[in-house]
Amino acid sequence: MTSRERVVRALRFQHPDRAPREIWALPGVTMGRKAEFDEFNRRFPGDFGGPAFRYGASKRANGTPGEIGSYTDEWGSGWRVSTYGVVGEVKEPAIPDWSALGRYAMPNELLDEADFSQVNRSCAESTLFMKAGTMGRPFERLQFLRGSENLYYDLAYGVRELFQLRDRLHDFFLRELAAWTKTDVDGISFMDDWGAQHALLISPAQWRDVFKPLYRDYVAAIHAAGKFAFMHSDGFIEAIYPDLIEIGVDALNSQLFCMDLEGLAAKYKGKITFWGEIDRQRLLPFGTPDECREAVWRVRRALDDGAGGLIGECEWGVKDPRENVYAVFETWEQPLSACPRT
Repeated sequence: MTSRERVVRALRFQHPDRAPREIWALPGVTMGRKAEFDEFNRRFPGDFGGPAFRYGASKRANGTPGEIGSYTDEWGSGWRVSTYGVVGEVKEPAIPDWSALGRYAMPNELLDEADFSQVNRSCAESTLFMKAGTMGRPFERLQFLRGSENLYYDLAYGVRELFQLRDRLHDFFLRELAAWTKTDVDGISFMDDWGAQHALLISPAQWRDVFKPLYRDYVAAIHAAGKFAFMHSDGFIEAIYPDLIEIGVDALNSQLFCMDLEGLAAKYKGKITFWGEIDRQRLLPFGTPDECREAVWRVRRALDDGAGGLIGECEWGVKDPRENVYAVFETWEQPLSACPRT
């Protein structure tokens, strides 16, 4: 069974030979621990690949993301990095007050000058499931452009300009999606981090009113092209699981260990593919290999009956010991019959 076949079977609940696997690594690992990361990938080759392509050159970006200091992103917002290998925080939003909205230009050069000419060839030459990661993240991009505090005030007061900017972003992301849907990739992903530690960042009702229609459009465009829709969202997002299932998200990456994992499984197993993950707040950086193994078994006891609907994924953070990440993926390789039931 090829990796592409394995992932498709998992997404369709058609009994793959094992759960597909995927590692996400922060820049502090891929840049600062490259030899370790390369060794890991030789030991645990993943089932997902990314197609060969490039966006156009930005007119505004400068500096190096992940390096300690400051940089400006492609959208014109200024970031500060205080810890090597992490994304950092926006300190100079591109639209700090709404008087700047009329002058603000979308980074259209990223799409106007993008090169997708090698995408189909890279898909044809690989047996991996080819997943395109997009820039689509409307809520987070609004935070980066406005600053988080400003955005929450905007949402609280229903500021007219907020919806104008939201719609401009939505048009940009749909344009990017349209380019990807014309290619031979197998799946397309988008994201937005919606959860705090114990609740959604805004009310579920406001989320459904302001943001759910955007995601519905993304999934519809992806499905219309015969591709699978992947979404990532951090934090405690139990309240919107049924909404994401309703609009047709095929695979959802969320922080299962922030929530009631067994409760999610009881309600939604077989309705959506659980795309990871393992606790990266406590276990991966501070736990033992045995604790990490037990965390994988906990996920598998709740969700892995061999039918599919599960992807073995975790994020390798800057502070995570190599031994813990290896323990996670070694446990994913174990047969279901080895799963301890206590």
